[in-house]
Amino acid sequence: MNETALTVHQTARPHGYPTAEHFAFVESTLPEPAAGGALVENLYWSVDPYHREMMDDVPGGFVLDAPLEGRTIGRVIASRTPQLAEGEIVFHRQGWRTHSVVTPQEIRRLPRFEGVPLTAYLSTLGGTGLTAYVGLTRIARLQEGEDLFVSAAAGGVGTATGRFARLLGAGRLVGSAGSAGKADHLVRGVGYDAVFDYHDGPAADLLGKVAPDGIDVFVDNVGGEQLAAAIGALRTFGRIVRVGTISQYNTPDAPAPLFDHADIVEKSLRMEGFLVSNYRDVQEELYDFAVPHLQSGRLVPDETVVDGFEGIVDAFLGMLRGENTGKIIVRDRTQTRP
Repeated sequence: MNETALTVHQTARPHGYPTAEHFAFVESTLPEPAAGGALVENLYWSVDPYHREMMDDVPGGFVLDAPLEGRTIGRVIASRTPQLAEGEIVFHRQGWRTHSVVTPQEIRRLPRFEGVPLTAYLSTLGGTGLTAYVGLTRIARLQEGEDLFVSAAAGGVGTATGRFARLLGAGRLVGSAGSAGKADHLVRGVGYDAVFDYHDGPAADLLGKVAPDGIDVFVDNVGGEQLAAAIGALRTFGRIVRVGTISQYNTPDAPAPLFDHADIVEKSLRMEGFLVSNYRDVQEELYDFAVPHLQSGRLVPDETVVDGFEGIVDAFLGMLRGENTGKIIVRDRTQTRP
């Protein structure tokens, strides 16, 4: 067992894109659990777009010069409670650190399904997959045969949305991505019918080419120009699922998207945002839906895995620059051994 622990702290508020200088790795002695708690050696870490929002001075945001939080899977290595056995694998939110002290109330036990890797609980079966599933089934209420547009389709939520939409019987499935290579992967590997590189021109023109007959549902991870384009392309009774606004996370002063507000009324459109934390009761339903498809191979987790906790900051910054395909996960080097 390592006798030291590493945590990541945020040291300053960014203006625009964050850099490695906004973070620090802090070494300390291995923490000891108090009575009623347990020490967890973390094995897998999730870095997510919402972490960028938490870097700002906002309610509930990251506290400077203190350990950060994030979704994590680890193994109990020392316990002072009968409710947590040593060797047990648990999910918790005290990430961005190699070791965490938790109580039974702060963890979630993960069901183990044959053939399903642990990383899936941070991607397809985790908050990323739950976001996609809730967006399609609760917010959009997707119906079989309906046509879908997904922005940032190569990201974690975008790839999960595409794969889930196919399983739910969606009609034409189109998306946007940040490169021709990603667009090609989404069509060949994920199941999209057509994907455009948003760098190639005005979003309205690009969307019009891949969805000339319009769309029924827009799953929006980006906001900005692509949101405006989708509003123009939506058919009567179309729905907009607002997941995130990644285009504005690092450019908060960017102007709001311009669109014809009359479209909302004339086409009876509905726009709704949501926080996946308000839908934790859907988790078991997600397992029931996704696990059989994972086991059969019909559903494949889209993951970019970075080895070594020392790479967690670079993994996060790379995600903000769009360097990943699917969900980005950091893996402890011990998990790479056969």
